[in-house]
Amino acid sequence: MELMKDPEVLNPDECRGVCIFAEQRRGALSSAAMEMAGAGRRLADALGEDLHAALLGHGVGDLAEELRHYGIDKIHVVDDPVLADFLDEPYSAALCRVVRDVKPSILLGAATNIGRSLLPNVAVRLGAGLTAGCTGLAIDDATRSLVATRPAFGGTIFADVVMENRRPQIATVRRRVMAPAERRDAPSGEIVRHDLPPCAASARAKFLESVDELAGAVDLTAADVIVSGGRGIGGPEAFEMIRELADALGGGVGASRAAVDAGWIAYSHQVGQTGKQVRPKVYVACGISGAIQHLVGMRASDTIIAINRDPEAPIFRVATYGLVGDVHKIVPALAKRFREGG
Repeated sequence: MELMKDPEVLNPDECRGVCIFAEQRRGALSSAAMEMAGAGRRLADALGEDLHAALLGHGVGDLAEELRHYGIDKIHVVDDPVLADFLDEPYSAALCRVVRDVKPSILLGAATNIGRSLLPNVAVRLGAGLTAGCTGLAIDDATRSLVATRPAFGGTIFADVVMENRRPQIATVRRRVMAPAERRDAPSGEIVRHDLPPCAASARAKFLESVDELAGAVDLTAADVIVSGGRGIGGPEAFEMIRELADALGGGVGASRAAVDAGWIAYSHQVGQTGKQVRPKVYVACGISGAIQHLVGMRASDTIIAINRDPEAPIFRVATYGLVGDVHKIVPALAKRFREGG
């Protein structure tokens, strides 16, 4: 297997430009791809170099044409039935093929479930460094190196990471922290096709099926409104009122780690350092005290509304608006008002 070979390290002097992993799922571009296109374009412009995109999958020709509307100079496509569903080994082999052909100085991917699995695998295969879960990206003017910023120690400090000696410089970026690229009316950029490496066909894992956990569930990382419940709501039955308010606002249901650990709601709803990183327009925290691990996951929200009985709860320090009182009275009242169009 290619994974067991010594990594093929790229010559830094030959590396130019920025490449993004344009994530797609079930034949549709992920919103994460647009965020990476926006971040990649800004870095490429700062370097005065090209922006590339790697698009992997099967039957993705229409998606490649769509990417031409987002300011990408070259879209590199690996289209093969082996890539119809995501598996680490074939996807890693395909992305490494693109990177070795293109030789970018920087490789970016979103910190989604796919990105967090794929990009570290690629880093190992290429013998390159990786900074995970970044919240900021910049170019150092003196060295022209990527400066990747990520939170550390539960979000109490931010670390700037520079990869000096290996290329590409690889980073995964948290969702909703980068402004997405805007769609342009006129397409531009060149589509380049690459063959799938033969080793990709000998993956040790096989894709069996995909099962949606909840039919009609809202993707929290893409939601404009999130209503979250914590330990202070009292029990699993109280999530019904959280769902009612979320439905009235057209949003999704989130939760603190305490509520998930208690078994009140599934892990897929968890917001925080060990859950999802979100950046909605409105975040409503119900009965959530505001532990730093939770704040790391939602403090970038445009507007934070906190509802808590304790006026000294840390959540009020980051809240745009705070309501001190009983969540069991306030949340149903808000849901009723919004349902009535108030």
